Amino acid sequence: MVGFSRDYGRRITEGPTPADRAGAPVLPYPSGWSALAFSGEVRAGAVLTRPLAGEDVVLYRLRTGAVRAVRPYCPHLGAHLGLGRMEGDDLVCPFHLFAFGPDGACVRTGYGTPPPPRSELESLPVREANGAVFVWRHHDGRAPDWSIPDWHVIGHLPARSAVWELSGHVQEVIENSVDVGHFATLHGWKKADVGGPVAYDGAGFHVSLRAHESAPLLGDFTVEVEVDGYGLGCLHADVYTSRVGLRMCTMVMPTAIGPNRMQFRQLNRLTFSQPGRLPGPLARAVSRTATRLLNRAIFRSSREFTAADFPIWHHKQYRQPPRLTHGDGPIGPFRHWARRFYPPPEVADLSDPQP
Repeated sequence: MVGFSRDYGRRITEGPTPADRAGAPVLPYPSGWSALAFSGEVRAGAVLTRPLAGEDVVLYRLRTGAVRAVRPYCPHLGAHLGLGRMEGDDLVCPFHLFAFGPDGACVRTGYGTPPPPRSELESLPVREANGAVFVWRHHDGRAPDWSIPDWHVIGHLPARSAVWELSGHVQEVIENSVDVGHFATLHGWKKADVGGPVAYDGAGFHVSLRAHESAPLLGDFTVEVEVDGYGLGCLHADVYTSRVGLRMCTMVMPTAIGPNRMQFRQLNRLTFSQPGRLPGPLARAVSRTATRLLNRAIFRSSREFTAADFPIWHHKQYRQPPRLTHGDGPIGPFRHWARRFYPPPEVADLSDPQP
């Protein structure tokens, strides 16, 4: 908040400083898959530029439907390809109209001369899954050794999505899934339980949660949540509330775009169970009608639940070691697992202490 001093009329700054301006980042950029766009944003014939780990990535879709991701500067004289255009499946540089085919090779120049040798684009691994476009980045240039899986699709309506940009580090977002204590103190759950140890498997993990909530007309009820995480860039949560038959899938995708700064994408699908006491056709109609009527309101509620964390992430500082206590949840084991996604301290992008 910026206001005026009561005594002298000069402008002063009040309130917490955002994390990306508060000082040197404690965590470097993690390696792995990061969501740079929703699938619908990458349209055939268009060129899209998105930030990733302090650099731009240029995305475009071929007529076959495949998505390409390339580093942004033309190998000829360095023009930014995000200013270019598509001609069929060729990406055309805006400067000298060098054109690059689907495989990244230069296929022609703007003045009919042979393309120069070794003038191909530098492609990045890309994976389109679950309504999002992920790009692979590794601190030592390693090729992908794990992937984002395809998850089930529920309901009959298109997914709803939202995106925000804020200060903070992506690990804080993924770590929230095991920070059991904050579900009550920040999100208002009456109680949260972890259904057994967190299961870690290579680049992924799984945790089961049970939320105890209360609401007008419903009274006390429970929400079962199954969370699958992949790297430090993607969470998939299956949510089920038996009291009303609500099933919801939520994807949470934080992307590091600069030191202590991230973009945050959320994608939701939902449906209601078919009432077992009704005949099949009527049960299906009731389920589809409830889904259609409540889809917007439930997505709004889901966004508000997520956004409760934004002021915290936007201003917080990563603490290692943390001063943990009973009731926090298994944060320590999670941080031990998260180390695999960072370079060793001596080669880290940002040289402050590792998690």
